[in-house]
Amino acid sequence: MTQTCRHCEAELTRQFLDLGYAPPSNAYLEASDLRAPETTYPLRLMVCDSCFLVQTQDYTAADSLFDKDYAYFSSTSKGWLAHAAAYVEMIRQRLDLSQNSFVVEVASNDGYLLKNFVQAGIPCLGIEPTISTAKAAETLGIPVERRFFGEALAQELAAVGKRADLIIGNNVYAHVPEINDFSRGLASLLKPEGVVTLEFPHLMRLVEFSQFDTVYHEHFSYLSLGTVARIFEAAGLKLFDVEELTTHGGSLRVYGCRAESSWTVTASVEGLLEEEKRRGMDTPGYYADFQGRAEEVKNRALSFLLEAKREGKSVAGYGAAAKGNTLLNFAGVGPDLLPFVCDAAPAKQGKFLPGSHIPVLPPEVLTDKRPDYLIILPWNIAEEVRKQNALLTEKGTQFVTFVPETHIVG
Repeated sequence: MTQTCRHCEAELTRQFLDLGYAPPSNAYLEASDLRAPETTYPLRLMVCDSCFLVQTQDYTAADSLFDKDYAYFSSTSKGWLAHAAAYVEMIRQRLDLSQNSFVVEVASNDGYLLKNFVQAGIPCLGIEPTISTAKAAETLGIPVERRFFGEALAQELAAVGKRADLIIGNNVYAHVPEINDFSRGLASLLKPEGVVTLEFPHLMRLVEFSQFDTVYHEHFSYLSLGTVARIFEAAGLKLFDVEELTTHGGSLRVYGCRAESSWTVTASVEGLLEEEKRRGMDTPGYYADFQGRAEEVKNRALSFLLEAKREGKSVAGYGAAAKGNTLLNFAGVGPDLLPFVCDAAPAKQGKFLPGSHIPVLPPEVLTDKRPDYLIILPWNIAEEVRKQNALLTEKGTQFVTFVPETHIVG
């Protein structure tokens, strides 16, 4: 199968990571589904030797991944809600947004962020193709366009006077298969001096901290600042500022505008571009040994679970997250080693993890079961999970994360 780069269309020949076969990471199962065949797809990443975009091999379509039953609700995490609220307060002041402004969020999910603009009286619009989360946002008074975003939709909105002073895209840029079309859409929808901010996991941190479990079919692209700068330029955008964030194990928040805008490029952009170059992110060698590092993390996790079973220790998981599904399926872990996983999202409770078929239970069961070890699969919110379950520590439960290495706190 020949595949070309999503951005520059160069032929892809260099493999970055092979995690075998897995179902879509958010395709949670009902009990009745366990008796039926389950579709899996190769989960492999390739790197472009021309623009160094890292991307999945194409086997699944976006509309089959982000369907009406999509079960990820951003508001489940209190930490993420706080992150969104802090962002809104910052960007309101930086851009001097008011009731005369217009804000658009692409992939607005359940309204976790735009509700802050609604409360401030600033007109806004959410763009969200998944019905379940769009409905949740609409109950908060947020107008939602239930479609996938791209250049055509942006031009439609612009034609009816809905150009944006601010476009927000948090953890969506990596999720779009047509990244050039998406980027041209951003340029089309912005006002002449409008600003777009995008947040996405930084490929540099993924490699540095062996975060292979952030790889899943819903993530079509894995991005460095240098690659994003190239994509922006080709779409008629200018990348003028960047912030490094701690979210999702290390993310970037990039600021863009139309190429002819008066916004000036900050020193932070040049500084991070130089850092990426110093590390060799514009050379094939940077991507050479990641497979072995992923296998080391997997093997350590599997060894821990096997040893816990041999010792008769009880084990439970916390967080039915996509990254957890990637790790569990890559390691071949099932209910024999991890009997259940708890999750605070009601949409996931009573279902089963894709691939591993591990049942998902409400967190309240932990009070009764009191496991010896609680595996926190979404390691990026480990501190939040430990605080929420502090009473378990008094009962002897130890908290465990597997990435970038096995770490036990108790």
